[in-house]
Amino acid sequence: MEFIDLKEQYKVLKKDIDKNIKTVLENGDYIMGGFVKELEKKLADYVGVKYAITCANGTDALQIALMCYNVKPNDAIFVPSYTFFSTAEVVSILGATPIFIDSDERTFNMNPEKLEKAIKKVIEEKKLTPRGVIAVDLFGLPADYKKIKEITNKYNLFLIEDGAQGFGGSIDNKKACSFGDIATTSFFPAKPLGCYGDGGALFTDDKELYELILSYRVHGKGEFKYDNVRIGLNSRLDTLQAAILLPKLKAFEDYELLDRQKFANMYTEKLKNYVKTPFIEHNYTSSYAQYTILLENEEERDYIKNYLQKEGIPTNIYYPKPLHKQTVYKAYKFNLEDLEVSENFSKCVLSLPMHPYLNGEVVTDICNHIIKALEEFKSE
Repeated sequence: MEFIDLKEQYKVLKKDIDKNIKTVLENGDYIMGGFVKELEKKLADYVGVKYAITCANGTDALQIALMCYNVKPNDAIFVPSYTFFSTAEVVSILGATPIFIDSDERTFNMNPEKLEKAIKKVIEEKKLTPRGVIAVDLFGLPADYKKIKEITNKYNLFLIEDGAQGFGGSIDNKKACSFGDIATTSFFPAKPLGCYGDGGALFTDDKELYELILSYRVHGKGEFKYDNVRIGLNSRLDTLQAAILLPKLKAFEDYELLDRQKFANMYTEKLKNYVKTPFIEHNYTSSYAQYTILLENEEERDYIKNYLQKEGIPTNIYYPKPLHKQTVYKAYKFNLEDLEVSENFSKCVLSLPMHPYLNGEVVTDICNHIIKALEEFKSE
C-alpha cells in the first residue's frame, strides 16, 4: 500500500504526460518554454487571480514573496509554529525574526486571536518592527482569512498565503492561493498538485508585485536578463515539469479533488466515533493534502502507528516537532506560553494514506484496523 500513490496516477495519465515530455525533448525548450506559459495561464484561471508566476520550488516562492516587501533584519514576521520548516526558514534567511503563533484546536491552522496577541506584544516591546504574516493552509484546509485579514489590515501588515498544501481548497467557493496579497504553492510530488521534481508558484492580483516577482525569480533582471536591477534568485520552473503538471492539473480539476474529498468523507464517517477527525467549517472545502486524525495522547498515537505498520499500512506524523522547538530556534523565548496547542498536536497527530487513487475497500480496511488497534490499546 502506498501513502500517496504517484505510480498509479502516472499509469492513468501516462499517455498525456509522455506526449508532453516528448514534445519538450523534440523542441528543446527546456527552461521557461511554451508549456510554462500555458501552465501559468491555467493556474491563474483555476485560482481566480490575475497573475500566476511559476518558480523552482515552494520555498523559493515564499522567499520571493518576502523579498517583494524588502523584509530585512529587525522585522518581525508572524508564522504558524505547527507547519513545515520552510515557512519560518525563509524569514530567517532574510535576517528577519519569525514570531511563532499557535494553532486553532479545531483546524490545525493559525489561531487569529493568538496572532493579534503576539502582534500587540511585539509592538509593546519595541525591539522588532511588525511587517507581515504568513498564514499556512495546513493539510489542505485554508486558514481563517476573514479574521486574519482583519488583523493584518488593522496593523498595516502584508499577508502571504502559504498554500503549499492548500491548492484546491476553498472558502465560500473562492479558491486557496487567492487570499493573500501574495500567495504561494509548491509542486513537490506529494502535494495535491505535484510534479516529478521540484516546482512552485506565486499568485497575486497586484501588477506591481507581479513585475517584482518576475524580476526576483530570474536574478533580479530588469528589461532583459543581462540588466540586473536588484539581487534575486535563480528560480525558474523547468519546461519538463510544466509539461507534467498540465495533464495533472486537468485531472485534478476533473476528478482528483473530488475523489480526495470522497475518500476523506469515508474516513470521517467510519472514524468519527473513535478519534478526532478533521474539522471543516460548512463554507470551507479542503483539498486534503493529508488526512490527519488526532489521538488522545502520544502513547495511543504511537500504538496505532506501530499497529498499522505491522499490517502494511503506511502512516506519517506531520509534524513531530513544532517550529519553536527546532534546534535552530533553541534560543527562541517569545510567547512560549501561547504555543501549547502546537506542542500537543506534535504528540497526537497521525496522517493516513490519502490520494485520489484509493478505493472504498482500502479505506474501510484501514479504518477497521484503526478501530481494532484502539480497542486493543484501551484493553491493555
